[in-house]
Amino acid sequence: MSKVGFTVVNGGSIVTPRGFTAGGLHCGLKNTDRNDIGAIRCEVEATAAAVYTTNVFQAAPLKVTRESLVDGRLQAVVVNSGNANACTGQQGERDAYAMRAAAARELGVAESNVAVASTGVIGEHLKMDRVLGGISSLPDRVNGESDGAEQFTQAILTTDLVKKEACVAVEVDGVTVHIAGAAKGSGMIHPNMATMLAFMTCDAAIGQAALHQLLKQATDNSFNMITVDGDTSTNDMLIAMASGLAGNRELDAGHPDWEAFAEAFTYICQELAKAIARDGEGATKLVEVSVSGAVSDASAQAIAKTVIGSSLVKSAVFGADANWGRIIAAVGRAGEPVNPDTVDIRLGDIIVLSQSSPVAFDEAEALSYLRGDTVRIIVDLHHGNGTATAWGCDLTYDYVRINAAYRT
Repeated sequence: MSKVGFTVVNGGSIVTPRGFTAGGLHCGLKNTDRNDIGAIRCEVEATAAAVYTTNVFQAAPLKVTRESLVDGRLQAVVVNSGNANACTGQQGERDAYAMRAAAARELGVAESNVAVASTGVIGEHLKMDRVLGGISSLPDRVNGESDGAEQFTQAILTTDLVKKEACVAVEVDGVTVHIAGAAKGSGMIHPNMATMLAFMTCDAAIGQAALHQLLKQATDNSFNMITVDGDTSTNDMLIAMASGLAGNRELDAGHPDWEAFAEAFTYICQELAKAIARDGEGATKLVEVSVSGAVSDASAQAIAKTVIGSSLVKSAVFGADANWGRIIAAVGRAGEPVNPDTVDIRLGDIIVLSQSSPVAFDEAEALSYLRGDTVRIIVDLHHGNGTATAWGCDLTYDYVRINAAYRT
């Protein structure tokens, strides 16, 4: 499948880029037999960058990872699911450092080149005997085959129903560069990061400053534009690693192939973000809100986020109710400049509001459209040139059921 400037690699994974291996296994942190610890390893020190949750209460692994990334280099990531190691005090920090030390030893890399990530229940100490036992078994599971990538993607899931991964190929300096990603996330998802972990691998040569800037920009147009339930977690983390083994000249914003590379990189982020939104806890539909005609892109982003985060909009979509009043109300309370006389709203191709006036539409057609598994809400403000797109899901009975007993 080809996109502008790049090609989607069906069946590709985080081990497709040159130099990367991965694996995972079940060590006993979860009550089920699903994998709960995994690792990614690069055969060389990789250029690396990360973005983190904006929650004031940040889990211990984030402190450790920030420390490892001071020099912008990583060679491995160790991840556990089933326990967030968040709000666990000094013991939690000691446990995160112990994970880093054990992974470095077992994977044969410098301790300062290991990132640590955790996801799961907040406020419970890790069962370190199980964690360390799992890490000691990782070297036998970490490999460059599709099975290794599969085991890793399974190891990072919590309430997720499906794995999230994507891979593309793009030409840089006449050589093929691969970019891939894997993520987890289903609940406690809200813009400005979410209960999500995401890991990107790439074999391009790229400067650390350029990678960090690109990661921030791509995040703003992907992971920071999704919501499931309006909650932002303590553990969110997105790490990107570039091995440089593709053989291209070092990328930066001045490189002639930068635009194509950045487009491909952003595509991976958006595909993972949409997969998280689609897999929202209890969700039955992916909802996409596109806003155009805003006074600026930032204004369009704020409006799109407000609409996608509205519990009333999400509930109406779940009920397949073409209640555009929920949408226009969310637009109006976003705190952004809007001309109340010039707004158009569509549900897919169905016009329900034109120049802020109701339009007669076929209710049966709207019902059929809203019963689909993807719902697009298009808002044109006719007030400027700003555009943005946000993604989310419907709000269902199952969301309450899942979260009413998440810990117990």
